[in-house]
Amino acid sequence: MSRSPTSQGTVPFGDHATWYRVTGDLGCGKPAVVVLHGGPGGTYDYLSGLADLAGSGWPVVHYDQLGNGGSTRIDDADPGFWTPELFDAELCNLLNLLGIAGDYVLLGHSWGGLLAAKHASRRPPGLRGLVIANSPASYPLWLKELKVLRDLLPGGVNDTLLAHEAAGTTDTREYFDAMKVFYQRHVIRLDPWPREFTATFMDTLSNPTVYHTMNGPCEFHIIGTLKDWSVVELLPRLTAPTLVISGRYDEVTPEAIRPFLDLIPGARGACFENSSHSPHLEEPKLFLKVVTEFLTSLEQAAAPIFEGDRP
Repeated sequence: MSRSPTSQGTVPFGDHATWYRVTGDLGCGKPAVVVLHGGPGGTYDYLSGLADLAGSGWPVVHYDQLGNGGSTRIDDADPGFWTPELFDAELCNLLNLLGIAGDYVLLGHSWGGLLAAKHASRRPPGLRGLVIANSPASYPLWLKELKVLRDLLPGGVNDTLLAHEAAGTTDTREYFDAMKVFYQRHVIRLDPWPREFTATFMDTLSNPTVYHTMNGPCEFHIIGTLKDWSVVELLPRLTAPTLVISGRYDEVTPEAIRPFLDLIPGARGACFENSSHSPHLEEPKLFLKVVTEFLTSLEQAAAPIFEGDRP
């Protein structure tokens, strides 16, 4: 079980509110680790175990991005309201109101990693480091890779998925059962799903406005407003030390993460051999060890932070 929060609450964001929780002491002298969850339209819950980083001295900030979880839910907004720029502005607002904009590290998972890269491309002076976990650098590139993975599913599964996608019946039980075959191979290879993952999944399922608008009905059928979005052109501008994390069985394939490693100056990679898209849940002790060593390297200008090949 992850550590209990030190504090939690909301900060205003325009006419809305962003919910957050802090684990550890923001005034301890170490940069705060700000965790950016996936989706868009997820919640912090499935990443709550990262609060254990506070046990090694780094304060951890989790928050629910606008539209989900404890933050303001907006079901009637025009689809154009939900943009990467909105969520970057929300992040900047949170950093400023928590008083940590001068000293922080971003840890972004999945969509959160793209959001972190977008934020980092502006070279904010207080950003000390960046962890991009299980994130594609480009949705168009990722869609090509997802097709490869879908074609390798057991016989008939992808045919079922394609038939429902063509018919617009992705809300049926048959589609859900076929979808879970992909999830169990490439999203989280644990059975049953951990409580934290289920909490985020159910919140998104019950409040799908942001996820459906920006992503689509599931992880691998991306038909929302992000389908043509990429951060590839921004990556050479990043100057913060960067760790790129992936899983051997990840839905985000080596080709989909390759631009991060090739284009971010000095980027380092760590591939988790027994994980898919959720190494923080599939190999939690190793995940915390790798991230802790990276955080330590930011202070000590340490040598390599993990053993093994780049993914």
